[in-house]
Amino acid sequence: MTATLPLTDGRFLARLAADAVHARLTGGRLAARIPVGSALHDIGASFVTLERAGALRGCVGSLEPVRALHRDVVHNALRAMSDPRLPPVTAVDWPALDVRVAVLGAPEPIPAESREELLAALRPGVDGLIIKQDGRLATFLPAVWAKLPDPEQFLAALLRKGGWPAPEWPAGLTALRYGSTEFHDHAPRAILPP
Repeated sequence: MTATLPLTDGRFLARLAADAVHARLTGGRLAARIPVGSALHDIGASFVTLERAGALRGCVGSLEPVRALHRDVVHNALRAMSDPRLPPVTAVDWPALDVRVAVLGAPEPIPAESREELLAALRPGVDGLIIKQDGRLATFLPAVWAKLPDPEQFLAALLRKGGWPAPEWPAGLTALRYGSTEFHDHAPRAILPP
């Protein structure tokens, strides 16, 4: 359920995501060479989170593997720069921009017919959670437990994120859990020329 990746490959992905953001901000070209024979060529799913001094600047990802992992990371890094919930990432953000890549494991269903059953099945700090109903979907990465450590708060916030009324349990709601492995490329970074 949790994606496993060698540390060197994970660090490479985090640096690749940062390089993609840098290339977009400077109008440069991304010239990374993906190591031959590495797991980075395998189909995979990832999320890229951009934060400036602890404030979210973008978080975009793929829940299902649809392309080579290295391509998925670049794709999501560029999309995270224009997360529709936030103003676009700019060169002003770059010096303090932290880049985090989460490589996702395969989702598995959580057999829960009620809020109480789902809360009892959750593993705080471990589970990423997907909830869906009639084409609507919302997810929180396992990293969100650091900000919402109480399962009740975690679930209520995810329901709100998906547009469901938090106190109500929507009929037909299904839940899936997944694990992830995170890799970071931290600020500080050089100031970009104007």
